Order: sequence, then C-alpha cells, then structure tokens
Amino acid sequence: MHKTATKLADGRELVYYDQESGTVRDTVDERPLEAAASLSETRLDPVLGEWVTVAAHRQQRTYHPPAGECPLCPSRDGRLSEVPAADYQVVVFENRFPSLALNSAAHVTAREDDPLRTLRPGTGRCEVVCFAPDHDASFADLDEAKARLVLDAWTDRTAELSALPEIRQVYCFENRGEEIGVTLAHPHGQIYAFPFVPSRTTRMIRRAEAHRADTGRNLFEDLLAAERAAPERLVLRGEHWTAFVPFAARWPYEVHLYPNRRVRDLTELKEAERAEFPGLYLDLLRRFDRLFPAPAGSAPNRTPYISGWHQAPKDGGDELALHLELFTIRRAPGKLKYLAGVESGLDAFVTDVSPEAAAQRLRDAAAH
Repeated sequence: MHKTATKLADGRELVYYDQESGTVRDTVDERPLEAAASLSETRLDPVLGEWVTVAAHRQQRTYHPPAGECPLCPSRDGRLSEVPAADYQVVVFENRFPSLALNSAAHVTAREDDPLRTLRPGTGRCEVVCFAPDHDASFADLDEAKARLVLDAWTDRTAELSALPEIRQVYCFENRGEEIGVTLAHPHGQIYAFPFVPSRTTRMIRRAEAHRADTGRNLFEDLLAAERAAPERLVLRGEHWTAFVPFAARWPYEVHLYPNRRVRDLTELKEAERAEFPGLYLDLLRRFDRLFPAPAGSAPNRTPYISGWHQAPKDGGDELALHLELFTIRRAPGKLKYLAGVESGLDAFVTDVSPEAAAQRLRDAAAH
C-alpha cells in the first residue's frame, strides 16, 4: 500500500491509498473554499447516561445531487470535486459537514457542573472513504485486491485516529442505499472517531466482563466456538474468519463476521487474516444482493445495508473482540423493516425472519 497525504483548499486533510508504490499524487485543489466551521456539541442524557451529538450545521450538507455533480467523483472535464485528482483507487478525507470535529472546542464551552445539563464540545473527527472512482459501482463490484486496499485504509485510519489524544473509539462503517438514508450514491463509507465510548460498546464491555467473572472465560471466544460447533446459523467458514447469523439477530438478515483469533481492533490482524478477508467479505455482500433478485430486464438488485467494524475503545475493553456486523432493513421483496413503536421507543426488537431461516437463505444465495 502506498499512502499520500495532502490538504484540500479549506485545510481539510485528504489521503490517497494506492496499490502501486511510488504513485505520484500532487494535484492541487483549486476550489475557492472557505474554512469549514463545526458547531458540534455532545450532551449527556441524564436518564440513560448516553452521549448525544448535536450538529445543527449538517442541515446544509449536500443532498442527493445529480450524478454529474457528485462531490465524491474524481475532478474531471473542468468540474472540481472533493477529490482533486482525475482518478484514484481509494481516497479518505475529512468530511466537510462533520458530526464531530477537532475544532469544535473553539465554538462550544464545556459545562460539567450540572449533572442534568452536562455539555462538551463535539471534539472528534469524521472522514469519508471513497471505495472506487466509478460513480455507479458498489463495494461488491470491487476485486479482491481493491477490497484489500480498503481494508488497509481502514486499518491505517484506525491507527492514525486512535493516536489522537481526544479520541476514545474509532468506528469504520458503510451505509448503502437510499432506504438506509444515504444522500450520496457514490460508493463510499465513513469513519467516526468519537470523544466518548458509545453506549452499545459500553454495554458489550459490561456483558463481557460479567461473563468473565461468571465463567473465567471470554464471552466472544465462547460465542464464536458455539456458533462454529452448531452450523445451523453459519453462513461462511474460512481458515481465519467465520460469518454467522447471530442467535438473537435484530434485523431480518444480519451477519456477524469474526476473525477466528480474538483481537481488539483492525491494527492487530495478521497478514494471513488480512489476505483471507476480502474474498469472504465480497462473497457476503454478493449474497446479500442475491437475496432479492431483480425482475427480468431491470437493473441488478442492490440490497440496502449497513456494515460496520466494532473495535475495542482505545482505553479499556480488553475483553472485546473485533468483528464486522452487516445487516439489511429489507425483509422481503418490496418490503422494509421499519423501526416503529417498540423498537424505536424501547429498543425492544421484533424480527420478522428467524435467524436460522435467514442463515439458510444466505447459504443458498451462493454464486452458481
């Protein structure tokens, strides 16, 4: 992997990732941009003990532009975009409309003296990861070498962002599809570097610590061993990775992908694990697309999904295990799983597809 860091016209960082060493990336961003301002703040919910980010400036972000005005495409034919180069392989840059930003402290004064009104600046970092220059592609269209380059970029960004003193946890993820809420159709994901440990990670830490206290063993190692021993929910099984539908899946089609060796985060993966990941992950994404075949004569189906890496926070969480969670909100052709009353109101999920049936359908969705 060859890495080239540069600056955009407004001072934001942009990093090119290339497969070939020595690739020259010296195109200058010629747009007349003013420095981006962030007014983000984080507020502590006194009832749940969870941090909520308030980022009202994001109302102005780009929303469903025509393909010819996509800000994530390369700069070509006289049109300047967020990526100055006329072509790229993988590129990462600071979001112009971030939920969290390192300069938020300049606009927000912390308030810690009132337990009912605890407020802090939204100090953090949000980055955009463009997987390919082709506007009409998707991650599933990549070959294994390009998917490996994305993995290397995720790993590099995890290391870089975790080293920032303000950051507690790094989350790499992709939203795909308008049904999910994506506002830019170009194949891309995001990285959030949080100044706090999000509540779901906190809950996982508590469960893992309780399991250790009760059994003397690691929760995630026991979980993975149990799923590998009972193949009814297994989807894919490699030498270094295992993909399965969780026993208590929340979503109609949900798969968790674990390395067989427990590690805290992406930076701890060994070369053999990195080498096997692209093929397995691309297989999973393509199986998701085959779950709901498109009608004859129409464009190929692209199942909406969310995919995210759960990593241990920078400090603590030693009982956690790196894993990727992939799920779709589509429950049947033309039907979506909406989070309505009990899900949105109480976090009490009701799933429409049994995990065992979902795993069988995903196994059956293998390429022929």
